[in-house]
Amino acid sequence: MSVRTDTGLSARLRPSPNHNERQGEVRLLVLHYTGMASGDEAVRRLCDPTAEVSAHYVVEEDGSILQLVPESRRAWHAGKSFWKGERDINSSSIGIEMVNPGHEHGYRPYPEAQVAAVIDLSADICARHGIPATGVLAHSDIAPERKEDPGELFPWDRLAAAGVGLHVAAEPVSGGRFFQEGDTGQPVEALQSMLALYGFEMPISGTFDARTRLAVAAFQRRHRRARVDGIADMSTITTLHRFLQEVPKLG
Repeated sequence: MSVRTDTGLSARLRPSPNHNERQGEVRLLVLHYTGMASGDEAVRRLCDPTAEVSAHYVVEEDGSILQLVPESRRAWHAGKSFWKGERDINSSSIGIEMVNPGHEHGYRPYPEAQVAAVIDLSADICARHGIPATGVLAHSDIAPERKEDPGELFPWDRLAAAGVGLHVAAEPVSGGRFFQEGDTGQPVEALQSMLALYGFEMPISGTFDARTRLAVAAFQRRHRRARVDGIADMSTITTLHRFLQEVPKLG
């Protein structure tokens, strides 16, 4: 591994052995939280060869940046995942882990210094690799049935305001018609079609099943953060439609 980090930002090397050869070019950036009791514990695991997990970068709560894996190498951060027809997300992405205990260990807001560092690092990575706004993803985007990170407390709007990722204003939560697990019919097919266009692996069955509920919750966790319940109310559907309208304008 090079004695220098890949980023031009202030960063330290903490080499992990957990990487292998990429099978393609970098097109995506995936943001995670560590989901462990402490940052030290998380870094030890990401560098433990028996754990078989890693990420390219870890951003600590004070904004310190560690590089664990060279960007040219395939880190093992995505796990079983899918995005717009692609399954080997590790080969096409760079992964950033943010130190945060996560939903299982006392999920809390991301400190200002950490958010600022993640914005700067993400902007640097996207600029060097030509990653488009649509290629900046949450772990929950690519694995909605398994993952919740970086969660509803991460400020995606601030990332987008810095030119990284895509954010649209969420429609306020209100009343009106909604769809939930167990519902069937053409409106559910239409919802599933929109979720598939978003990028999820989503069969168009017309049945609002558990997979549909988890995909809706993952979308809410990133784009309609005021309420994450897996119910497709009008606020969620309107926000999803608004998001899909914005995507063609970026290409």
